[in-house]
Amino acid sequence: MSKAAERLGMAIQTISAQVHELEKSLGYLLFKPAGRGIALTESGFAALAVADQIFLLGERLPEIVRDAATTPKTKITIGVSDGLPKFVTRQLLEPITKIDSAQLVIHEGEFEQLLADLALHKLDIILADRPAPNNKSLNLYSEELTKSSIAWYGHKKIVKQIKAPFPECLNTLPILLPTSHATVRYLLDQWLIKHGVTPNIAGEFEDSALLKTFAATGLGVFPAGKIIQNDLREIYQMELIGECTDIYEYFYAIRSEKKIENPLVKAIIQS
Repeated sequence: MSKAAERLGMAIQTISAQVHELEKSLGYLLFKPAGRGIALTESGFAALAVADQIFLLGERLPEIVRDAATTPKTKITIGVSDGLPKFVTRQLLEPITKIDSAQLVIHEGEFEQLLADLALHKLDIILADRPAPNNKSLNLYSEELTKSSIAWYGHKKIVKQIKAPFPECLNTLPILLPTSHATVRYLLDQWLIKHGVTPNIAGEFEDSALLKTFAATGLGVFPAGKIIQNDLREIYQMELIGECTDIYEYFYAIRSEKKIENPLVKAIIQS
């Protein structure tokens, strides 16, 4: 209490009285004795989480007002899971890139951190290769946007040298795989075992774009969703080797419960 009073430039009695008034209005104790000091109760931790959101929104108020006054654009802040292929991200967001008033702010990061930022309303939506975990306290909702079957690709100079049928040919080829950051990695490992392939793994990559860049040099063949097959052919000169008909990669939109929802969020989901 004394440290809080010092930071706020107020008397300890004033701070204490306001805390007691808050506890009285909520009907629960926010603090409990802890040695010579005090500590938050479970109710206190819950109140702190909500308070963080309130203060964050308050800090953003000048920025929001300034942006609204200086530009007619509608800003949407999007979190992209680091396991999501870049080409897929572009396809999922393509509908709103055609809206002249849309302004995209995109943050890429680890899935768990993005969920925390979404819960604090730092993000409007998350695009990921997995749904949010069931956690009632976070109030997050997942919606499947699309899915894609998985196929294997290689640079055309490698594909020309393949003689064995698919998938046996994978036993003789260097393979590039996503790391476990990507949900599909576990499914790929199981698929390789099922089809008797002992992979010669030449590299594992967290970043899907980096994986494709190395594949373009001929370092190895790799799996990817058929949803981006045209991009792989046109940009990286990749050719199809074979398709995994029993593996699918799923893509989700995750959003939090808000009374006022960004209209561009609806545009992403409806498209």
